[in-house]
Amino acid sequence: MKKRVFLIVLDSFGIGEMPDSASFGDEGSNTLAAISRSEFFKAENLKKLGLFNIDGVDCCEKTENPIASYGRLSEKSAGKDTTTGHWEIAGLVSKSAMPTFPNGFPHDFIAKFEKATGRKCLCNKPYSGTAVIADYGKEHIKTGALIVYTSADSVFQIAAHEDVVPVDVLYKYCEIAREMLCGELAVGRVIARPFTGEYPNFIRTSNRHDFSLAPTGKTVLDELKENSFDVISVGKISDIFAGVGITEAHRTASNTEGMAKTLELAQKDFNGLCFTNLVDFDMLYGHRNDIDGYAKAIAEFDAWLPAFIEKMNDEDLALITADHGCDPSTPSTDHSREYVPLLIFGKSETPVNLGTIHGFDFVADKLREIFLN
Repeated sequence: MKKRVFLIVLDSFGIGEMPDSASFGDEGSNTLAAISRSEFFKAENLKKLGLFNIDGVDCCEKTENPIASYGRLSEKSAGKDTTTGHWEIAGLVSKSAMPTFPNGFPHDFIAKFEKATGRKCLCNKPYSGTAVIADYGKEHIKTGALIVYTSADSVFQIAAHEDVVPVDVLYKYCEIAREMLCGELAVGRVIARPFTGEYPNFIRTSNRHDFSLAPTGKTVLDELKENSFDVISVGKISDIFAGVGITEAHRTASNTEGMAKTLELAQKDFNGLCFTNLVDFDMLYGHRNDIDGYAKAIAEFDAWLPAFIEKMNDEDLALITADHGCDPSTPSTDHSREYVPLLIFGKSETPVNLGTIHGFDFVADKLREIFLN
């Protein structure tokens, strides 16, 4: 039995369109292929693991002898958002998509939310997170009204200047919204988006916080916890699962911090799962169509891998995957319906080609096989 498994999600690192991508408006999307064309793309260690040997990956040179098992996963769930992807990785398949609001949230809901918080709302429509504070930040500072917006994902986001609405107060407003957004309005996440600075040079801070819908069923995280295994989250994993099934949580402000925390945990003794999300790929680069930034972030992760692998014990396993795509080369700034990679590395493991597997929940089954069978 493996004592430790490190499950690392490269948020939005898709590797090519799924057969149903056109129905999601994502025909032709390929996050990996897009960033591989950047001069800043470096992935020699991922290459050694077998990333470029995966079915359908033809943008980079394959390696003759991969040191990890490699394959690609297609999504069963009806969605392409962060919550749905992570829940499926943990074994919970969503048969219906979480609600989205392309025309903004209903006026009667906004009125009730304004009454509950004592503040008016600005915007209430899909918007880029950086553009919305540029366009509404000045009015927000003048009036104290909250900037409320959404995206193509199932989210209700509240942006506020930290000098106008203290972070702890913004979090309370998000908790109010989370409680109110139920039934047909039950979005996957309510997100606090604090910012600082003066017009027009506003800057979003690292005090972002996600208030997720609690999982609608049991996940493998619950099963591990119930069987006295550690379930340690790094990054926004605890937020995505609303803390359910988590035994220890470490929030981080960046990929760099998330990798550092994962490396630190690799040097500690625990019995169970370390579940890491590296969000910058998605949040800072995919959604902003920043191809070079995304490529640099992958290069940073790739350069980190040898030190992490060195700290792995002989019986440890590392599973590297993603939750959806976010092709930065397309006109869209939203997530894309793509296959995701799965690399399974262990110093005592024999590498195999896993091929194409239907279901991110293959990962949950693998964890059950390791810890519970």
